[in-house]
Amino acid sequence: MKKLLLPFILFLPFLLQAQIDLKDVEIQKIWDKGDHNAFTDLLFYKGKFYCSFREGSGHVPGKEDVDGTVRILSSEDGKRWASVAHLKTDGYDLRDPKMSILPDGRMMVIIGGSDYTQNTLHGRLPHVSFSSDGIKFTDPKPIVVDESIKSTMDWVWRVTWHKGLGYAVNYQFDDAKRIYVVKTTDGIHYDNVSELFVSGRPNEATVRFSENDEMFIYLRREEQDKEGLLLKSDYPYKEYTWVNLEHRLGGPNFIFLPNTDQLILGTRLYAQSGASTGIFLSDYHGYKKLLIEFPSGGDTSYPGFVWRDGLLWVSYYSSHEGKTSIYLAKIKQEDIYKSLMD
Repeated sequence: MKKLLLPFILFLPFLLQAQIDLKDVEIQKIWDKGDHNAFTDLLFYKGKFYCSFREGSGHVPGKEDVDGTVRILSSEDGKRWASVAHLKTDGYDLRDPKMSILPDGRMMVIIGGSDYTQNTLHGRLPHVSFSSDGIKFTDPKPIVVDESIKSTMDWVWRVTWHKGLGYAVNYQFDDAKRIYVVKTTDGIHYDNVSELFVSGRPNEATVRFSENDEMFIYLRREEQDKEGLLLKSDYPYKEYTWVNLEHRLGGPNFIFLPNTDQLILGTRLYAQSGASTGIFLSDYHGYKKLLIEFPSGGDTSYPGFVWRDGLLWVSYYSSHEGKTSIYLAKIKQEDIYKSLMD
């Protein structure tokens, strides 16, 4: 993997002026019934919006006998939301449920599975659930990782489908702290594509593809300088160039801005005054500007994205109102295009 050397200006989120005014954005709280509600994703499937997230006793298990579960909400209009699934697996703290649509039309939810005993992490085993109608979901079952790379600490964080294959990053929190790009045809079995030789305890990552089949990855790092990376690769995705973003990422997700060479990046903002959730407009080389900082704080981030009806729909969670809750924001696509001119 090669580092792409580009000139950068030091990026400090709390010093930047947001491009979109909050008064032009509709934001509502859509769920707060769990003790701790966090790690969202958003999907439009068969005429409905779906929002997935984890419910638990805390950011990590705070009670010995309580494990995290997955809650999935649905809505026809994006205003009135109802729970359609509550997924759980004995012995595992289910975390970070991320949704996608398989080539056969089914919905898939990839879920991190952490084995906590007496509040100590002993292992990780990702799980997956499927639905053909958005109403009935299969019980979460363990995925199968390529024997040549599997560990006791695997985490396949989000799957993106491209030309019949689902691609993801599998990061491992064992002593080696390795990270791989993997692929699947069925959402259950994951084969190794390539290893990413990235230092700094790489972990959460989102994979997306351009119209030219280029693979882009926004990657979080939690040691050394802790700065996030933007990686790029061409088929067959064996060699990567990357740029250092010169700021941290937390719960990174991104989506392409239609008809442009711009990306919409959502992440936790790390500022001297505390954490918040925001989104950026970025080009393919990592140059970016802050679009909006959402009402948020404390334990926060992990946005989900959907383009629909001329709007960018964004789910996220935050504890700025005293309890971790799930929020939904709607940003006019035309306002995002206007920011390109500023």
